[in-house]
Amino acid sequence: MRSQHWRQSQLRCAVGGFGQDRLAAVGLVLNAVVLWNIRCLDAVVARVRAEGHDIKDEDVARLSPFKDRHISFLGPLPVQHRPLIPDGYRAGMDLRLLRYFVAVAEELHFGRAAARLHMRQPPLSRAIKNLEADLGTRLFDRTPVGVTLTAAGAVLVDEARSLLEAAERIRARIAALSGPVTMTVGMLGDGIAPGSHRLVEAFRRHHPYVEIRVRESDLADPTCGLAAGRVDVALTRGPFDETGLHVTQLRSDPVAALLRADDVLATRPHLTLADLDDRSWFRFPDTTDTHWRSYWSGGRQRSGPVVRAVTECRQAVLWNGTVGMTPMDHEPDEGLAMVPLLEMPQSPVVVAHAKGGVSPVVRSFVDIVVAAIRQ
Repeated sequence: MRSQHWRQSQLRCAVGGFGQDRLAAVGLVLNAVVLWNIRCLDAVVARVRAEGHDIKDEDVARLSPFKDRHISFLGPLPVQHRPLIPDGYRAGMDLRLLRYFVAVAEELHFGRAAARLHMRQPPLSRAIKNLEADLGTRLFDRTPVGVTLTAAGAVLVDEARSLLEAAERIRARIAALSGPVTMTVGMLGDGIAPGSHRLVEAFRRHHPYVEIRVRESDLADPTCGLAAGRVDVALTRGPFDETGLHVTQLRSDPVAALLRADDVLATRPHLTLADLDDRSWFRFPDTTDTHWRSYWSGGRQRSGPVVRAVTECRQAVLWNGTVGMTPMDHEPDEGLAMVPLLEMPQSPVVVAHAKGGVSPVVRSFVDIVVAAIRQ
């Protein structure tokens, strides 16, 4: 018994220095010790990671008194000592699992739900199976093309949404007491945000106390200041260098050649890049991201005026007969015409943020953007 109490006190010391955001990882480890009855810390950590949870090596190191040892106070664990494990991590149906479930219920497809949650599909499938096992019922009927909700799943999705909304309200109230929270959003200055009203309304509903600052970027910086650390999240177009960034594609737009309306090529039903090889092109500065510059030049070296803004691109075409490319969803100004380009890959519209240490507000913004754009 003395050994048992000593081990419990060591566990308290091991996790006592964590803040609430890091305690979750350790809570998952301790939860695994009880639920799975695995006695070796390394085996516990391996099992938790296999379930798709992000347990950092430095967090595990804080439990060093148990590294490569068997945890002797188990077998069976006295009920009075179970509060050592945080309440939110003892039960199988926690908020994280409910978020996973709602994503699958809304997408009706594990692959799309996994992409929306920024995780791989196998851990998501295992998490849903664990939730079903915990509830003792199937929540989805699986088919080769996706899933459908069972009667139990239809009930749970309404309850889960209510619980998640309540959790967001609690988070917002705590945030309000903690002082104002500010998030800076970078946007590309080419009008890529249809559905922005839905986005604003949904975000304000979930985060009424967050102050949003919008930083509009010109076409010379496709990351909208994200790569330089000037914004928290960016709503922009690709392609660009994604090193150190997490990028989620929202949709893709076909592109067209931008010409004067009286150009001899403007009446054609479509064009190829070869049709434009002998023309002067508007182009971005040499310091611009190479992936971005190459895409909008059709993968070729071009000569012509250097531009940074949509207006400059259009004026270069209108005044000088220069050509270039534009997304098809952009309405051309008077005197200009667009002709579809057959061989160009579509232009991806994306939301991006820095990898690692993502705040809950940024994560929520990404989820809301995905829902708003896809509608």
